[in-house]
Amino acid sequence: MSNSLILVLNCGSSSVKGAVLNHHTGEVLLSCLAEKLNLPDAYITFKYNDEKEVQDLSHKPHHTGAIEALMEALAAHNLDQRIGAVGHRVVHGGERFKESVIIDDAVLHDIEKCITLAPLHNPAHLLGIHAAQNVFHHIPHIAVFDTAFHQTIPEHAYTYATPYELYEQYGLRRYGMHGTSYRYIAGEAARILNRPEDNLSLVIAHLGNGASISAVLDGKSRDTSMGLTPLEGLMMGTRCGDIDPGVFSFLHEQTGMDVNQINELFNKKSGLLGVSGVSNDYRMVEEAAQTGNKRARLALDIFAYRLAKYIAAMTVANGRLDALVFTGGIGENAKDMRAAVIGYLGFLGLQIDDHLNAEMRFGNSGIITSSQSPLAMVVATNEELMIAQDSAHLAGLM
Repeated sequence: MSNSLILVLNCGSSSVKGAVLNHHTGEVLLSCLAEKLNLPDAYITFKYNDEKEVQDLSHKPHHTGAIEALMEALAAHNLDQRIGAVGHRVVHGGERFKESVIIDDAVLHDIEKCITLAPLHNPAHLLGIHAAQNVFHHIPHIAVFDTAFHQTIPEHAYTYATPYELYEQYGLRRYGMHGTSYRYIAGEAARILNRPEDNLSLVIAHLGNGASISAVLDGKSRDTSMGLTPLEGLMMGTRCGDIDPGVFSFLHEQTGMDVNQINELFNKKSGLLGVSGVSNDYRMVEEAAQTGNKRARLALDIFAYRLAKYIAAMTVANGRLDALVFTGGIGENAKDMRAAVIGYLGFLGLQIDDHLNAEMRFGNSGIITSSQSPLAMVVATNEELMIAQDSAHLAGLM
C-alpha cells in the first residue's frame, strides 16, 4: 500500500488530538484524543471503525507518551507504514507565515518567536511537534497556521489605533484565528453555490466554544473579529469578546485582582458561561433558557445580537454580500440562533426559510433563506481535511 495517508495533530498544553485521514476522500481511518497530560491520571481514547478504546497513560503522562501510544495503535491497525506526512495545527504564525510550510529548524525557531503572541498555544504545539518528530522521524512534518489566511487583511483593518511604535517593536496588531476553517469554508461554499471562489463575497461566522467572523472576498480574508489574541470580537463559550479596556483598571481598583486574574476572568469565566451561570456549552444554555432561566435567555440574546452587529460590519470590508455562511459546532446546529441573527438583518433583505433552516443541522450543508432573500447558508467545516490536503501537497503526495 502507498504511504498516502496523513496524520493530523492538534496539540494543546494538556491534550493531543489526532486523526489519520485519506486526503483524497476525507475519510478518517483512526482518531484519538489524549487528555490530562502531565497529570497522574492521563489517558488516551482511540476511535476506530466506530469503536472506542481507552488506554492509561500514567506511566508516560506527557506528549511523547501520547504520540508513542498513537504509533502503537497505528501499527496494531496496519496504518503505521501508510502515513506519508504529519500535519500540525499551529495557532499563531505572526507575520512570518502566510501559508503552510514544511517544518525545519528555521520554522521551529520562528514558531518559538511567536510564543509571546500565543503563550498558551504555541509552546504546546512545539512540544507536540518535537514529540511527533521523534516518533515519525522518517516523513515530512508540515505546519498549518490559524493566522496565515488572514495575512491578506489590509493595513487599515489590522492596525490598532495605538502608538504605531508598539506595532513596529512588538507586533501589536490584529492577526485573527480560525483561518484554516475559513479557507476550507470559502472553497466549499463556492462549490455548493456553483460560483467561482475568486468572484464571491462571503461573510463567514465560525461559531463554537471559540467564535469569530471574517469577511472573505474573492477567496481572501479582508477583515476578521479576533485580534492579537482570540479574546477580541464575538461573545464565546468562556471568552467575553469585545470589552472596554478600561474595565481592567476598574476591576483592579474595585476587586484588587491583578492583570493575570482579570485575563483569566475574561478568557475562562466569561461569555456564555459568565452571563448564564449555567455552562459554556451552547446546547445546555439553550436548554436552560427553554425552561425559563432568564440569565440563560439573556446570554443567547447577547450572542445573537453581537453576531448580527458583526455581520453587518463585515459587509463593509467586502463592499457587498453574496452569501452569509454559518459554520462550526454552534453555527452548523443552532437553528434558533441562526433565525434570530437573520431576524436582525432584515435591513439587508435577508429572510429565513424555517423549513430549510431546520433541515440544515448535524452535518448537512445548504441554503437556509427564502428564494426572495439574499443568500444565507450552513456549511459544515473540516479543518482536519484542509490540514491533510496542505500536508499532502507540500509532501509531494498529491
